[in-house]
Amino acid sequence: MTAATRRVAVLGATGSIGRQALEVIDAHPDVDVCALASGSQPLDEIAHERGVQHVQVRGDLTVLLEASQPDLVLNAVVGFAGVGATLWALERGVTLALANKESLVAAGDLAVAAWKRGGGLLLPVDSEHSALFQCLEGRARETLDSVVLTASGGPFRNHSSADLESVSVEEALAHPTWSMGPKVTIDSATLANKGLELIEVHYLFDLAYDRIEIVVQPTSVVHAIARFRDGAALAHLGHPDMRVPISFALTYPERSATTAAALDFAAGLDLHFEPPDHDRFPLLALAREAGERGGIYPCAFNAANEVAVQAFLDERIRFVDIAPLVAQALELVDGAPASDVAELVAADEEARRLAGGTVTRA
Repeated sequence: MTAATRRVAVLGATGSIGRQALEVIDAHPDVDVCALASGSQPLDEIAHERGVQHVQVRGDLTVLLEASQPDLVLNAVVGFAGVGATLWALERGVTLALANKESLVAAGDLAVAAWKRGGGLLLPVDSEHSALFQCLEGRARETLDSVVLTASGGPFRNHSSADLESVSVEEALAHPTWSMGPKVTIDSATLANKGLELIEVHYLFDLAYDRIEIVVQPTSVVHAIARFRDGAALAHLGHPDMRVPISFALTYPERSATTAAALDFAAGLDLHFEPPDHDRFPLLALAREAGERGGIYPCAFNAANEVAVQAFLDERIRFVDIAPLVAQALELVDGAPASDVAELVAADEEARRLAGGTVTRA
């Protein structure tokens, strides 16, 4: 390890993003893993192969981060569990490569305030947000008109409402373009993932919700578009390969080479767009409403959705029950803003309790 080596803490190391991040790191001698964390899977072999001493399975991620003192935190933890690590990095000005969109959605204003105090770099790892970051980098913010996030539409894009009544867990996990973990794959099928990403864009780029549009681009080749005040639009294109945004974040600003295939424009590309169907996929509109209401509503949306998705994966509710469960939890929560992390945790727990009660009665 040289003096210029970038020391990275990989949180969520056994998940889809974490495993691909380790592949990217292994290809770069100037990037070193200094800490590993997982939610449940053992890390002994991964840690031994890389000589990593700071390892944690479950537990408080901030304890691991304090002990390892990374230069960069890759937060690929799933769900609200990633909030503490996100706030730790932002508060201290440690570069944060953020794949855990839920922590920014849930923490919201608390995360933005910590980011401002710390003054560090926040590099989004989600493909769409990484795409927007690249489209906007170096451009005067006043020239920006609006942005467009793309969604694949998921495995049920062409299903009727009647068809959705009986879809199985296996069918919902069969994403047509991306290879992801189970939670985010179900979120992609319901379009809740795009709703979470909508809220994340609001906080990442300080954009009003009416300047953020969602469209369906079924081949997942166009990841995001930035529209400018002169009528021009810049789009970020590429194959649906998470190694690209992961590498961009871990090696920024060098933009190192990856093994991802280049697009062959001469071979012909399907780049058609279509609007999302809010009637069949109501979680997208619910997320926008939660974001616009502010306070702890985004946190509650995320918490209730996590409970509902797990209930569906456990086959305790149907696919079409996920959105009504989230909607009911949002109706019952107190939306007052959280003034600190303790209040945020309490709001998360309350939303989970409300959603869990609905699952029990389903």
